[in-house]
Amino acid sequence: MPGLGTSLGRGGATTAQQDLSNADAILIMGSSMAENHPVGFQWVIEAREKGAKIIHVDPRFTRTSAMADIWVPLRAGSDILFLGALIHYVIENNREFRDYVVNYTNAPMILREDFRDTEDLDGLFSGWDGEKKKYDPESWLYRGSPVKAGDDDNKPGHAESSGGHGKDRGGEAQDAGKYQEDRTLQHPRCVFQVLRRHFSRYTPEIVERFCGVSEDVFLKVAEVFTSASGKEKTGAICYAVGWTQHSKGVQIIRTAAILQLLLGNIGRPGGGILALRGHASIQGSTDIPTLYDILPGYLPMPSSEADSKKLTGYIGKHSSRTGLWSGFEKYFVSLMKAYYGEAATRANDWGFDWLPRITGDHSHFGYWLDMADGQLEGLFVMGQNPAVGASNGRLQRAAMAQLKWLVVRDMVETETASFWYDSPEVKRGELSPYTIGTEVFLFPAAGSAEKAGTFTNTQRLLQYRNQAVDPPGDARSEAWFMYHLGRRLKKKAAQDFRSRNHGLRALTWDYPVHGKHDEPQVEDVLKEINGYAVRDGKQLKHIKDLKEDGSTACGAWIYCGVYPEEKRNRANERHPNDLLGHGWGFAWPNDCRILYNRASARPDGTPWSERKKLVWWDEEKKEWTGLDNADYEKHVPPDRPAKVHDGHGTEALGGARPFTLHPDGVGWIWVPSGLKDGPLPAHYEPLESLIKNPLYAQQDNPAVNKRARSDNRYANSPGDPRYPYILSTYRLTEHHTAGGMTRTLSHLAELQPELFIEVSPEFSSEVGLRHGEYATVTTPRSTIEARVMVTPRMRPLQIDGRVIHQVGLPYHWGYRGQVTGDVVNDLLVISEEPNVRIMETKALLCDVRPGRRPSGAQAIEKPLTKERLT
Repeated sequence: MPGLGTSLGRGGATTAQQDLSNADAILIMGSSMAENHPVGFQWVIEAREKGAKIIHVDPRFTRTSAMADIWVPLRAGSDILFLGALIHYVIENNREFRDYVVNYTNAPMILREDFRDTEDLDGLFSGWDGEKKKYDPESWLYRGSPVKAGDDDNKPGHAESSGGHGKDRGGEAQDAGKYQEDRTLQHPRCVFQVLRRHFSRYTPEIVERFCGVSEDVFLKVAEVFTSASGKEKTGAICYAVGWTQHSKGVQIIRTAAILQLLLGNIGRPGGGILALRGHASIQGSTDIPTLYDILPGYLPMPSSEADSKKLTGYIGKHSSRTGLWSGFEKYFVSLMKAYYGEAATRANDWGFDWLPRITGDHSHFGYWLDMADGQLEGLFVMGQNPAVGASNGRLQRAAMAQLKWLVVRDMVETETASFWYDSPEVKRGELSPYTIGTEVFLFPAAGSAEKAGTFTNTQRLLQYRNQAVDPPGDARSEAWFMYHLGRRLKKKAAQDFRSRNHGLRALTWDYPVHGKHDEPQVEDVLKEINGYAVRDGKQLKHIKDLKEDGSTACGAWIYCGVYPEEKRNRANERHPNDLLGHGWGFAWPNDCRILYNRASARPDGTPWSERKKLVWWDEEKKEWTGLDNADYEKHVPPDRPAKVHDGHGTEALGGARPFTLHPDGVGWIWVPSGLKDGPLPAHYEPLESLIKNPLYAQQDNPAVNKRARSDNRYANSPGDPRYPYILSTYRLTEHHTAGGMTRTLSHLAELQPELFIEVSPEFSSEVGLRHGEYATVTTPRSTIEARVMVTPRMRPLQIDGRVIHQVGLPYHWGYRGQVTGDVVNDLLVISEEPNVRIMETKALLCDVRPGRRPSGAQAIEKPLTKERLT
């Protein structure tokens, strides 16, 4: 996520789950870790047993809350108010780890005179273009930093068409290695003082009025967590999609990063930010991307804009003069050699023109709305079930009826494969199998134990999985399917000499196969991802071995070192020798378990304290050593002076700048470029909210693409009398995502057999709901029914003098499987957060009424409203 990527340099979790046991305080927010990451939660319990305080902030009381010292129920969507108030508390009470902040963050950097904050512009930053609905970030840059120009003098700002996963880490819009600073942190335009003013109104009183958290409880949380700072103590933050799936999700994560940088909790044992991924290999699916806007290793996918017409413009835009991104060219050229082999030469720009170009919004919702409008002919669906697993399921299913063909690969016939004959729309008469022209191909897929390969988990850890049994019948692995599909396409392209096929013909696709079905040898794919010398095929050992002259090939530069020599697959190693798990799997980069760990030592290279030591300078050996592999140049001494103003490469960072992907080598409290909705987080209300923004005239995130249309309607905001309650969705331990794999298993289905809605006793009395009976839930998109669960786990909140009720719905059900239920995702709206285009699922408006929903033709007209119910 760019929330971590722009703040720290990499978008992955900064620490290992095991290291939570070293924390003195743990804040879990946007996650029910005990329910959804129960294996990792053991180290939270271990920390608590050693004296750490556990804080859980969540609208619902969950298993995580039960194991916490403090549970804080808050209004869904008010996270930045709460976290911003913690930042305010840190600054006003001098709780920042001053030595860390001055030396290892950009707090001293001085900003330009033309920057204007949300405090000046009532919720907007300078550079906002109301007509184009976008920011020009030039006024956000450091004072004294030259603005970079691209080809034809185009100023590189925010690419119109690309998403945020491969966005700038500092080299795109400016030469951030050149700046002015005030290390006393007193200059009124230094980042620290701008931050102080920006969060000055994020007070405990505001938290009580608009988050629903009493001032006493907030101050208790603030005291506990901010005390886990300094030389002797550290605190960790754990989050999951409860933060991500908001219209300002990236900026929520940014707020957490700012808090941890102020407290000096990044790169140190017991500190960090643990991004708890929602699936075993979600981290891997962005590293080796299934996302449209990046290439492997977070290299941006070229766009159709001017700076991607030539290789020189593309490299010039995305590389930096200093820091690890100064190696952008060698990462990219090595990837092209892995893709195209001998066909990639300097003369043809290493095959740059063969790469596809981003021409618009190719995210899930972008192409699904195109599909609904008849602009897409065919679709492959693998590893997901969008008919019930994505926002506005009603639109998703209707869109598939516009396709000519649909390929679904799964272990069972999912709702996506069967939409054409048994969807709710068919049962209501809105769609008919006799008129839907979509030809559906269902391919049986192998399960996890039926295939070999790696997955990359929450803590960037690659683990190799050996195949246990052969898949049954015609079931095949994804590797088999894609490999043999690629062979057939290459065979067709060999006879078709149109220019569009040049890249396909050049593509290297020669992996060895084995077994009766010619299964590709996935370990050889991993070798290619690791990288090798082109001349002799020898495996590369380290990122430093990569070259920009075409002599190395590497499928993902960040994974270099996972297969450093023949017959040594480090992802398959299973001999842990310490708490951090070295010897078990391989964590990128360079088997470093805690990122930015140079920050665990003082600028002079000695540990901040004996209790919190991790990596330090060994003067006798002249190298960085310690309890982890150093996330730093191993032999660069701490007293080597930085030359960021006029130097080049990582050498320019000297010996005391831990955040090596940033061109200035420090953590970014302030993000001068790389985000589409501001250099600092600001509180915006959810896109559907009961209340007016308490801080600014700007109600919600101005850069969001709401995708509002007749089949994707919104409630009025602030406040819509038709939808007077807050709805949030979540997961259960017993089911997996949309339930396609778990609703078909009897032993899991019987544990959670039926869709339910969680409501407070006060709410049930007000609305007339009875425990165990049915309730009808309505949004502008759809109407569903669910069993009522009356529970004190949900609590009414006092918000600005009135009582507000929140309800919760798990989203695992659909209309197929051993247990079935209405589709909760039908209630949700399609929206796109501006940086990564993710939807808002954690804070919406709804109506809830006793009784069952209409069915069949009675439900055709439109989603139910209160007027229709009464």
